Amino acid sequence: MGTATAMNLGRLLTQTARRIPGAPALVWGDRAWSFAELDARVDLLAQALRGLGVAKGDRVLVHSRNTNAMFESIFACFKIGAVWVPTNYRLTPAEVAWLGASSRAAVMLRDAGFAGHAAAVRDASPHLRNVIAVGDAGPGEQDYEALLAAAEPPPPDHEAEVAAGDPCWFFYTSGTTGRPKAAVLTHGQMAFVITNHLADLVPGTTERDASLVVAPLSHGAGIHQLGQVARGAVTVLLHGEKLDPEQAWALVARHRVTNMFTVPTILTALVRHPSVDRHDHASLRHVIYAGAPMYQADQAEALAKLGPCLVQYFGLGEVTGNITVLRPDQHTPENAGSCGMARTGMDIAILDERGARLPPGEIGEICVRGPAVFAGYFENEEANRKAFVGGWFHTGDLGLLDARGFLFITGRASDMYISGGSNVYPREAEEAILTHPAVAEVAVVGLPHPKWGEAGVACVVCRDGSMVEEAALLAHLAPMLARFKQPLRVVVWDALPKSGYGKVPKALIRAKLEELGIGF
Repeated sequence: MGTATAMNLGRLLTQTARRIPGAPALVWGDRAWSFAELDARVDLLAQALRGLGVAKGDRVLVHSRNTNAMFESIFACFKIGAVWVPTNYRLTPAEVAWLGASSRAAVMLRDAGFAGHAAAVRDASPHLRNVIAVGDAGPGEQDYEALLAAAEPPPPDHEAEVAAGDPCWFFYTSGTTGRPKAAVLTHGQMAFVITNHLADLVPGTTERDASLVVAPLSHGAGIHQLGQVARGAVTVLLHGEKLDPEQAWALVARHRVTNMFTVPTILTALVRHPSVDRHDHASLRHVIYAGAPMYQADQAEALAKLGPCLVQYFGLGEVTGNITVLRPDQHTPENAGSCGMARTGMDIAILDERGARLPPGEIGEICVRGPAVFAGYFENEEANRKAFVGGWFHTGDLGLLDARGFLFITGRASDMYISGGSNVYPREAEEAILTHPAVAEVAVVGLPHPKWGEAGVACVVCRDGSMVEEAALLAHLAPMLARFKQPLRVVVWDALPKSGYGKVPKALIRAKLEELGIGF
């Protein structure tokens, strides 16, 4: 075998900046940066990070809304061979402290207003050497723009040498065991994923395209934008952190936006907002929705409003959104309920408990293999053993393949539900609820919700002689869990339904809620 090094993914930006230096790269509010300007700023950040002692393989924790600094940090980390560790900016300080400590981050970059998060990471992580703050640096923190201003531009081709298996991104995924796990994404794997996204999801993308970001760059949207930079398309960010459909449609019209990465709840909110009819969106060619199954009625509504531009995919963080695709022309009655066919270069199998392939039409666990599969969970051998049984990556989702190879997801092996496009694992909320002194037992399940897709209902049994009100329990949870992980309703029961083994199966909980007519 040869020992050639891989392409450093930071060079995707370097190459585009050399090819079309004056073309717009990033637009945010009333500010815009050309590819040459963006690349120059990224190079200064790379040098600044090197100056702070960040070396190849070191982790950089980034807690930020979608901003130019967050976008710049991706490529700066890649260029120096460091590992980008983005968080969901809605997480609480305690949750971010766990990510900083478990990744052993050397430096943290935080957006304005998150001093409390940085303090929590500092307290939890002896490895953290520096905090870089955007706009409101406090004592002991570095100011982002001042760091860039003080840095010397590096020489051309300064990017670190990397091997295909070198990590570039820790993609934190909640996992069924409560604590989030870091899925290790590598330069070689991501080179395949970016190429595959361009081939299968947004074919024909060039510098004549424009991409609007309506989801957090920390997750699927960030992966999507790497391909846009590679091809020279402009990335347009929303001005604020909240989804503003009016603003989104105005930006689609102004920039002739051709593609967007969304999740079903965001797509439905955009399509149902009256502003969709006030702005020209005929430029849209690829509107991607992923991250959760979409109700068929919502899908039909989106198709009717936007025309044949919907692209669905199924993929997890561990496989970097790269399992199936349902192209615009495949959104047909025959494929209703399907999330599409295998992505180019990826293999899907439905396996039974013994790891044997099941024939078409039979339900089992959805398992995948191919170059998009991640390198494994960071320092978590037990999770890796479970995830890679028999040489396949096991998704934990249940489904079937039809005779043509189209995948239908039928349920989840775990009890996870998806709220607003984010995975929620009930155990995290259950553990937090059990810290309330009045609570003896709890079970949280996700039920269909008209706005969020699914939302949590907490079924609680109180300790003898104690009572708890819904409002009090939700107030108890507020500082402990991100908003999207908190159940929206609490019901108090005398006892939880149990199986013959004394377990509390979620199916029994759901059946009882249905019987009582409880839902959203």
